[in-house]
Amino acid sequence: MAAVHLTRPSFTLSRSLLAAFIISPLLTGCLSSDSGGSDNDTSTGKVNALGVSGLTYQTASQSGKTNTEGQFQYYPGETLSLWVGDLPIAEGVPAQEWVTPLEFFPDIRALLQIPSVDAEGLSTHTITEQQLINRVPVTNLTRFLIALNWTESVREGEGIEIRDRVIKQLNAALPKLTGPIDFGVSQTEFDATGSTPSPANQLLAEICFYPAGNELCEEPPTEADIDSAPERPENEDDWDPDVEYKQDLRAKKQRIIEAARSMEEFDAENARDYLKRELTKITITIGNRFYLDNHTAKHSVSDTSNKRVKIQRIGDGVEIADMDALTTRPQDVVLHSYSAQMAEVEYYVGGPVDGESEIVISFLPENTYRWVRKTLRVVITN
Repeated sequence: MAAVHLTRPSFTLSRSLLAAFIISPLLTGCLSSDSGGSDNDTSTGKVNALGVSGLTYQTASQSGKTNTEGQFQYYPGETLSLWVGDLPIAEGVPAQEWVTPLEFFPDIRALLQIPSVDAEGLSTHTITEQQLINRVPVTNLTRFLIALNWTESVREGEGIEIRDRVIKQLNAALPKLTGPIDFGVSQTEFDATGSTPSPANQLLAEICFYPAGNELCEEPPTEADIDSAPERPENEDDWDPDVEYKQDLRAKKQRIIEAARSMEEFDAENARDYLKRELTKITITIGNRFYLDNHTAKHSVSDTSNKRVKIQRIGDGVEIADMDALTTRPQDVVLHSYSAQMAEVEYYVGGPVDGESEIVISFLPENTYRWVRKTLRVVITN
């Protein structure tokens, strides 16, 4: 990308609206199964920042289950398909270091490539993400995955764990559903209960999230069972520990009913909060790989030559697809130019002694839609 040059003393920067999208050549290979760590030349990807374990995945060359960290193997340029057991939840997703539910739907995935502009006038992906997580398919799918977690909630700092026991019950229930599970329907339709429960709720009703043999996995006692049971004697000394009384069966039925999960228990706002945490963690992880070669720069008021700050990457070369930059006090520190190709910003001081400014750099690393932001503090001295 060509460098952006600013003619002194202009402070208006041109910007690119859309980063170049580069698709690596598709690598061929024999289909293999590898759901653990990478012990060959494949790359390792992850579903969400903290992982969704137990998903079946397939690329052109790799297949298996996401491991306890939610990881999968792939070659750059491949696409990824995902299932929960026999239930497909995504296909044709570009395989990469991280994939999230925002990328499971083609129309939403395309919008991720278009950055938003924040209050400072810099490009950012976070505003776009925050808007897209409100889309109904994303919310329904995220809630559904949380509903399949072994525990009833996903605590902060934990990933989603979909156990084999859950998947076996899910697969057994799928043929019995009255219709397909459609994440694109309204939340009201997706959560329907009563005499015509939604397919998602039909599925959850068939899954017990307790170990095999647990009482809560049994069929609840019928009213006929309860009616035919004896009444519990008033005198506790007369109770027989080997007899299930009416009161016992009613309590057991209630426990089993309350143990069953239903989609309306999984709040949309909580699901969005979970997804926000996952997206933020990915952004922070990517951002931590980059740094400026200086955090604070001090320059004499008499030295008005162009200065340079470069973007560096820990342990690797820097490849930048796009870049924005600004100076917060252009009367003190003037932006001269910036270049994504060179991964650098040039500036010069133009203010008095003790004047200072921050140069804010927003840049887009290659092979991601996520923008990274770094800041240089510039101080003018004698």
